[in-house]
Amino acid sequence: MSPRALPAKVRAIHDLFIAGRVDAESLDTTPVRRVIVESWQRSLATGVDPDMGARAAAAAASLTELRNTHPLAPTLPLIRRLLVDDAVGAGVLVAITAADGTLLWVEGDHGARRKAEGMNFVPGSDWSERAAGTNAPGTALALDRELQILGSEHFSRTVHSWSCTAVPVHDPATGVLLGAIDLTGGSTVATPQTLALVRATAVAVENQLALLRLTGPAEPAETETARLTVLGADRPRWRMADAEGRPQSSVLTGRHADILVLLIRHPEGLSADHLAMLLDDKDLDVVTVRAEVSRLRRVIGSSYIESRPYRLLAPVASDMGDVYDALQAGNVSAALDAYSGALLPQSVSPAIARLRTELSAGLREAVLTGSDLGLLRRWLALPDGRDDRQGWRVLHDHADADPLARAQARGHLAGIDSELG
Repeated sequence: MSPRALPAKVRAIHDLFIAGRVDAESLDTTPVRRVIVESWQRSLATGVDPDMGARAAAAAASLTELRNTHPLAPTLPLIRRLLVDDAVGAGVLVAITAADGTLLWVEGDHGARRKAEGMNFVPGSDWSERAAGTNAPGTALALDRELQILGSEHFSRTVHSWSCTAVPVHDPATGVLLGAIDLTGGSTVATPQTLALVRATAVAVENQLALLRLTGPAEPAETETARLTVLGADRPRWRMADAEGRPQSSVLTGRHADILVLLIRHPEGLSADHLAMLLDDKDLDVVTVRAEVSRLRRVIGSSYIESRPYRLLAPVASDMGDVYDALQAGNVSAALDAYSGALLPQSVSPAIARLRTELSAGLREAVLTGSDLGLLRRWLALPDGRDDRQGWRVLHDHADADPLARAQARGHLAGIDSELG
């Protein structure tokens, strides 16, 4: 059989297996590898739906805690240098999972990340084999062995357009399974060369863990406690711990806060030209951007931002990120808890304005499409919701609204209509 015909053949066999028209023993005479057949059997036995993606993402607070405490967190700069830098622009994603299959970090090509959201390949989601079926990181963890999955070998049909290579990572002292490093993309990521690259990265990570055990992690306080506050009317702030673990706080200029928000939202990195355009599409030159980034490094520490392109080298938590993560997890209440107001309301950056609208509109839509009266009233109490005519109309018409709530909604609607003529 020609290599070109093989994927179509595997897809046809997969469909027959899911439909119960062929058993596992009969598959021994087909091109489907035994390791894949056995994984399909386990996926079917655990009730994985072949037409659904992975399970919903973890709550924002849980994901932040998982990231901050996971043993692989100190090795992120190394993984980025070996894999992520080359993945950007190549249509490839680099994922790091915990031992239970939870995706901790997903970085790489921006377009691929957007596309992968359609199958819930996002931080916090459960890609263990028992939850998502046959897939490289989940099955590699289940078997504790390196593995490549090509297209239709995945159990879930939503993943058939992707291929992936995953290698487990172990604690170098105890041998305990810590997680896996995964490359996900097109068919080119399931080649012997790619497997060698991911395998070498896993070895490098284990060696670094062994070294850190002897010497201690470099600047652990910075990598675990940095936090950016950019929502609401208060001045943006940067919080981190010093070398002794004591909390430190700095008020940021608006421009510095803009830069950090854009770098958080663009983990693949930004060139000086691109960053200048995002900050000000008319009057900002590259020299000014470089000077601002240089000054920002002096405020937050030089270890956080790398050049060519500009990108963050360590995780930075933020109240903005808490809202995005909670919405991704479907936890609207947690999103409202984290949302203290508009994103950098004084910023004139066009890119920040877009993010400001995206964040507010996403939260509003999540509230209005739900049926929780309490969440709706919390939204309407926010500055963003005070003039939300549709929101007040939903409150007025809500089946669980009491007469007092309906009267309040009628009064508010009358006020909005009067102001708008």
